[in-house]
Amino acid sequence: MYGVIDIGSNTIRLALYKIIDNKIEMMLNKKYTAGLAQYIKKQHLEPRGIKTAVDVLNEYNLILEHIRVKRLYIFATAVFRNIDNTEEVLAEIKEKCGLKIQILTGDEEAAYDYYGAVQNSDLTDGLLVDIGGGSTELVVYENKKIIHTASIPAGSLTTYNSFVKNIIPDVSEIEEIKKFVNSELERISLPELKSDIICGVGGSIRASLKVLKELHEDIKNEYDISALDEIFSMIQTDKREITSLILAAAPERIHTLICGITILKTVAEHFGSKNVIVSKSGVREGFLCYQLEQKGVISCCRK
Repeated sequence: MYGVIDIGSNTIRLALYKIIDNKIEMMLNKKYTAGLAQYIKKQHLEPRGIKTAVDVLNEYNLILEHIRVKRLYIFATAVFRNIDNTEEVLAEIKEKCGLKIQILTGDEEAAYDYYGAVQNSDLTDGLLVDIGGGSTELVVYENKKIIHTASIPAGSLTTYNSFVKNIIPDVSEIEEIKKFVNSELERISLPELKSDIICGVGGSIRASLKVLKELHEDIKNEYDISALDEIFSMIQTDKREITSLILAAAPERIHTLICGITILKTVAEHFGSKNVIVSKSGVREGFLCYQLEQKGVISCCRK
């Protein structure tokens, strides 16, 4: 059994995996919606945020006392890499939890997203998008090889904190999020790309699929980007209905999901994408696959 703890801007997850037939299989997935990004002020993680992280990690330590794992891997993404007191945070967690955390760069996070997604995808060329709480990672791949990676500081939770006053954003707030995302997309350097299909990774995109399944039972693991227009229409005509849908499908994302969907729609329009295929695997699986392949435990990471 191998363990991975993923510290994100919105959630902190503990996942446990077994190796079966040269592939990793998830045995346990425990999530805590910590919302660490809300404790960041002027790029500084406040003591309340550090305490929240410590409390969650010590709760996971209690679980791990009763489960034998060969190796525990712990990493953090945008929430720790984009603050000015990273070393202080890491030192306090090490002291109070006994855990050493690896900070992933945006490019590393994007690459691990891809390594995880290809485990359950037959796509050979296109664009991978991971919308997290604090950032969005983009991967351009051809012939199942990474061509380019990029990361923009636009996540579902950070855009909520920056642009939204109430629980569900209004039309003007959605437009502000779109403008911000477009400005960040213009800033990054990606090859000229027109990709009909987006391989979607991460909680926001998986939650968007759940909401659409509440509306259309025949949807499987992919959908047309235009299907999101139905959600945006509800925001204009009946916020109560869209609120009920999110509460039914992904209640822990009631305040961030529309922001995540807005980021996805904006990215899709930027690259001319028409469809989203939602991957069951992502950064945690890709990270673990890569680490175990480096140690010669498995050989299925990069196809």
